[in-house]
Amino acid sequence: MLSLATALFATAATARLMDSLPSVPKGWTQVRSAGLDEPITLRIALPQQHADALEQAVIDMSTPGHANYGKHLSRLELRSYTAPTESAVSSVVDWLSSSSIKPLVNNDWVTFSTTVEKANELLNTTFAWYQYEKGGSPKLRTLDYSVPDDVAGNVDLIQPTTRFGQLGAKKSTIFDMHILGPADEEAKIGSVDAQAATCNTAQITPACLKSLYKINYTPPKTGNLVAFASYLEEYARYSDLTSFESKWATNAAGQNFSVQLVNGGLNNQGSSSDSEANLDIQYILGVSAPIPILEYSTGGRGPLVPTDDEPGPSSNEPYLEFLTYILDQPDSALPQTLSTSYGEEEQSVPADYALKICNMFMQLGARGVSVLFSSGDSGPGDSCTRESDGAPYFQPTFPGSCPYITSVGATHGVSPETAVSFSSGGFSSLHARPSWQNDAVSKYLTSIGKTYSAYFNASNRGFPDVATQGASFAVVDKGRNALLSGTSASSPVFTGVVALLNAARKSQGLAPLGFLNPFLYANAAAFTDITSGYGSGCSGNSAFRNGARWNATAGWDPVTGLGTPLFDKLLAAAAPGVKNA
Repeated sequence: MLSLATALFATAATARLMDSLPSVPKGWTQVRSAGLDEPITLRIALPQQHADALEQAVIDMSTPGHANYGKHLSRLELRSYTAPTESAVSSVVDWLSSSSIKPLVNNDWVTFSTTVEKANELLNTTFAWYQYEKGGSPKLRTLDYSVPDDVAGNVDLIQPTTRFGQLGAKKSTIFDMHILGPADEEAKIGSVDAQAATCNTAQITPACLKSLYKINYTPPKTGNLVAFASYLEEYARYSDLTSFESKWATNAAGQNFSVQLVNGGLNNQGSSSDSEANLDIQYILGVSAPIPILEYSTGGRGPLVPTDDEPGPSSNEPYLEFLTYILDQPDSALPQTLSTSYGEEEQSVPADYALKICNMFMQLGARGVSVLFSSGDSGPGDSCTRESDGAPYFQPTFPGSCPYITSVGATHGVSPETAVSFSSGGFSSLHARPSWQNDAVSKYLTSIGKTYSAYFNASNRGFPDVATQGASFAVVDKGRNALLSGTSASSPVFTGVVALLNAARKSQGLAPLGFLNPFLYANAAAFTDITSGYGSGCSGNSAFRNGARWNATAGWDPVTGLGTPLFDKLLAAAAPGVKNA
């Protein structure tokens, strides 16, 4: 009979290590072992059968001039691409069934609930309860997990396992908020008419933005939907929107928004933390009224790998829960345009999770949804330290660096507009440079030579893609007039622009734009090129004596992308024949 040691060796030899952490993450402590009978719920991502074909199909349907341009997929058509093989499903289900577990299978996802004892046996690991040093609820996690060799090829990831996360401060991309008192009101605001006429950049308003970006088009009231995603207990307020309309968007007076609750999300009109969601609704409406607007309010918080700048508790947004929900919606329920003003360091998100989330954003593009994110508010980065080895390195943001979203940076000033110092940009550490931006990014890299070459991967995806104004936005928050700055302001503005373009296409019987980036890079002349200003960061890292900066230059750059929109030219490209009136 085999000895116990031999038996354990045989078990380990037939299991494949899927993920592991070298030690308990910084700031965390194991507080107790997990009870063997404690419940745990896990989700398994299965490999998609036609992943490469789907990616090519998305590029084709998103590239102007291609025979398949605008031919988006229905929910069922998309599921045929993302479906795993029958043998993969059977392999995973049989593996779980051998432990008397009955899983729920939804295309390429398998969800199951069991006990800690069975989870430990299944994954050849030991779950325990861990506590973050600054408080919050303990988390049931492990430092590594494995699956049997004969199953491993049918599993992309299992979570939550090695992902440490905890409730914590919001990570919207609001850079600064200033509440206006009576003196501020008189000095900064003046009359609404004066603001509209002069576009006084001491305070940005919808009228200023429409004037600056040449937006005169009024879309139909029906036939399109624009949405924004709210996370981390942020809720848009009906009363604040009414006040904003009366002061800054009188053309939209009386328009409201609807709310869809996801994963235990709420619609808390009495919340004390509303700035982000109010900014989103007020400037999407300010630019795109009267197109109907939907807020997705998603509960829960996603996984976090603690880093110097994001040591925890977790403020990662629950993208997986939201994306699983929205991709399961019928075609008729989807918005054509979706904005999100949240983000974090790319390196703070486990790589397999980041890649899976980016794939799901690509799936939204395949269904005709244009997905936009703010690029972030830290220039090249904050601490500019690579967690894997402590080396100085620029910090791309997530999901802003995902190739299948449109990343929006920020500007300020008028005549000329210039890059604003907080606007994030750079180059992904995970995603290769896509073909549609190759020419634009190559020209930029040639122009800077070897500058900063040790601190980023020049072969990878560059971001942001575009920019809009991002400083001193007039908002109403909890009944108070305020000024907000950040790429949180930029994303809803450009989202409003895209919503107008989609409405114009709808009026001509054309498909929505869907995944935007190939269209945008093919129409670079429809943007004002921003050639002055910079995005700065890394000031706390001794490797950068005076900090580091990306400069705005002629052509694409990693501060303002292609530049700021010229709506008349974008409209002519997206919906020829529709008048900008």
